[in-house]
Amino acid sequence: VVSTQSTGSRAAKAMLFLTKGYEENVDMVVKNARFEEDYNNMVTVKDIEFYSLCEHHLIPFYGKIHIGYIPTGQVLGLSKLARISEMFTRRLQNQERITKQIAHAVVDAIGPSGVGVIIEATHMCMCMRGVQKSGSITMTSTMMGTFLDDPRTRDEFLRFCRG
Repeated sequence: VVSTQSTGSRAAKAMLFLTKGYEENVDMVVKNARFEEDYNNMVTVKDIEFYSLCEHHLIPFYGKIHIGYIPTGQVLGLSKLARISEMFTRRLQNQERITKQIAHAVVDAIGPSGVGVIIEATHMCMCMRGVQKSGSITMTSTMMGTFLDDPRTRDEFLRFCRG
């Protein structure tokens, strides 16, 4: 026998968890994980797993986030890139906005000379309704600073993401 008596409260708790990113901001997430470091080459964390809810349908989308930046005297604790990603993906969202928000958050946190963010995602609203096309991947990118202005920097980041 399946009991649905507590389905409403379980669903409410799930929605609170899935949208907990609204209760956080970059300073809360980064805390004191900014470190002075004389390093001016690319730092990349790739394949950060994420899950989010489409703001149009309240249907999940999920995938991987790749973040790279070039420090200018400060580096960010590596786990903070994942935490920044989590903060923005745990909201009712669209993929394009998440990509841009993560890039701006890294710039705000440590002022790098450039930042790149790429997101690859599967959108269940395309798989289980509408066109019903499973297997499609949506890719978005935001490039700022040297990642936007210098093709060699952008190419290095793209090679890191593929490799």
